[in-house]
Amino acid sequence: MRGLFYQLKSVWKDKLCIMSFFLPIVVALALRFIGGIDLSSVAEFHFGVLESDLSVQTIVWLERYGSVTAYKTLEELTAAINEPSTYMIGVTSDGDSIQTMVSGDELDLFRQTADTLPALYERRESAGQINITVLERPDMMAGLQNIFIAITLIVAMFMGCTFNAMNIISEKENGVELVNQVLPMTQGGYVVQKIFVGFIGGCLSAVLSACCYFRISVNNILLMLVLIILSAFIAALIGLLIGKFSESLMVGVVYIKIIMIIFMAVPLVSYLLAAGGLISVLCYFVPSSASFEGIMNLAVGDGSVVKKDMFILLAHCIIWFLLYLSISKWQKKHK
Repeated sequence: MRGLFYQLKSVWKDKLCIMSFFLPIVVALALRFIGGIDLSSVAEFHFGVLESDLSVQTIVWLERYGSVTAYKTLEELTAAINEPSTYMIGVTSDGDSIQTMVSGDELDLFRQTADTLPALYERRESAGQINITVLERPDMMAGLQNIFIAITLIVAMFMGCTFNAMNIISEKENGVELVNQVLPMTQGGYVVQKIFVGFIGGCLSAVLSACCYFRISVNNILLMLVLIILSAFIAALIGLLIGKFSESLMVGVVYIKIIMIIFMAVPLVSYLLAAGGLISVLCYFVPSSASFEGIMNLAVGDGSVVKKDMFILLAHCIIWFLLYLSISKWQKKHK
């Protein structure tokens, strides 16, 4: 127990480990906050008109499609249209019809609207007889938010890799490793002592991040917890391997960055490209692929497929643990 306390005290002094612990939680809170923002006004049409230029009926007709702002002079209207932060469409009278003005840097949606608006105005009476059904606007950010939170949870679950690697590398540089070699400590005790802090830290960070964002059913809470535990255990083992093979802090940081890029890139690219068949099987060689797939399935409430991901993660736990023991035994034998 005293050894675990010293490990925790050592990690607490490492700013990189502390940042790795709290960063996923902050990101999860930010995603939760962004999810509550109504972005529907971004795609709303804004029309600029001149005072006493269009009839009241025309302005009322424009207000059916967006907001209308009146300007006193043509210079003020032109300046508002050319403002880069807005997508305003200028509307002026053209005899019995109307004409539109745009700055040219708008999105295609607003440019096409400006092109078709005069023709639509001329046919406004016949268009008014058409029955219109307004469908519910889909949440465009829902799918992206699930992807972002899945990547955030992967970073949180695999942060134990950073904890353990930095701890072992710092002990090498400070000479503590030489002291550990002469202490009456078994191999199993050493592994438990080294893996505990990173494993617990990764689990806590992932659980807090999940609580900040997810609102899953009671049945899926246990599945999410199992995913987090298995993933954090794998990350802790990988951290031990990085610490064992890294001779300096800079080398360890490079290894950690490479591992984290692989952990995030492989499942994300596989998901976005909808990879299947052999490519999907190959992606499962990276443990974060199973974690990502399980999180995405739990996000949509499908817990039936998660059992396959849990089995893959369990296999990774066994393989990485046996690999670490084999390497440790081989190094000890040759020393």
